[in-house]
Amino acid sequence: MDFQLTESQRALQEMARKFAREVIRPKAAHHDETSQFPREVIMSAWENGLLNMAIPEAYGGLGMSHVDQLLAYEELAWGCAGMATSITANDLANLPIIVGASEEQKQRLLKPFTEKFKLASFCLTEPEAGSDVANMSTTAVRDGDHYVLNGSKCFITNGGHADQYTVFATMDKSKKHKGITCFVVEGRPKGLSVGKHENKMGQRASDTVALTFEDVRVPVANRIGEEGEGWRIAMETLDNSRPITAILSVGIARAALEHSLEYSAQRKTFGKPIREHQGIQFMLADMAMNTQAARLLCHQSAWLLDQGQRASLQSSYAKCFAADMAMKVATDAVQVYGGYGYIKEYPVEKLMRDAKLIQIYEGTSQVQRLVIARELFK
Repeated sequence: MDFQLTESQRALQEMARKFAREVIRPKAAHHDETSQFPREVIMSAWENGLLNMAIPEAYGGLGMSHVDQLLAYEELAWGCAGMATSITANDLANLPIIVGASEEQKQRLLKPFTEKFKLASFCLTEPEAGSDVANMSTTAVRDGDHYVLNGSKCFITNGGHADQYTVFATMDKSKKHKGITCFVVEGRPKGLSVGKHENKMGQRASDTVALTFEDVRVPVANRIGEEGEGWRIAMETLDNSRPITAILSVGIARAALEHSLEYSAQRKTFGKPIREHQGIQFMLADMAMNTQAARLLCHQSAWLLDQGQRASLQSSYAKCFAADMAMKVATDAVQVYGGYGYIKEYPVEKLMRDAKLIQIYEGTSQVQRLVIARELFK
């Protein structure tokens, strides 16, 4: 057991921290206020090797370990969770290809992302199939050497800007999860339409839209895995992505803690800085303690995945605990700031809004608890 970072990991962490401090942070408030998509920031992340971190070296990528990715993503989320979510979306969309595609498909569908700046979207959630994925209504019907997709997806990150879509559809709804199949839709084919940008409470820098598929034709060559293997591919994808989603919570919480430490040293009541009041000290101590606990859960689940071990339980531990922790820490940061914490001119109300989404997307905190219970029952 070794908690030390290697020299290369420290260099990666510092590079990501510098990028977050100098590129992301200065623009975070603007993109939060306007909800404008930060394309230039994400392109800069690509230029600095902070996009597509999961793509293996064999396909031109960096092939970063899960732990290395966590080191970088904590820093990016510290800068702005919305931008970090848009950056992670490429890895989420490409993970089904990494875990389920043939060698030819990986060369054809992954390598272009390392050669030029491209965005991808992961299309699983539907209006009636969020937590209940087996209730999926988007259909795929075989037609010669193509499949024809019909249906709609919602809450799709980067959906309005993506160059490639990883889409899950059912070939037989009566089979529930056994009927789901995974496809890659390249470009903007006829029949694919993008809905309005969702006006979200938090993480407003990330683009979130609905997609509609009307007789969209997808070559058989773009089916990932066999028919009916989509559920397995999706679940394996989420097992791999949950530590990354969880570490975004740690970045938010760390930012909230740092702002609180700074403000509590400056703000005075009853003749002394508020950090000298025991009530504030206890809040700050809990914020720091829980942030570190969440970080360790994230790193444990990532380490298990790097060892080739199954980590469904540990990934859900990390996602659930970290998301709930970030919401509490960000809320406490607003409390430390008092009335000023509720005003947009100060930084902590954004963190509170950003943290809330992580309790919802990529498996709600309630779904994580269901996963944990089922794993325990085994």
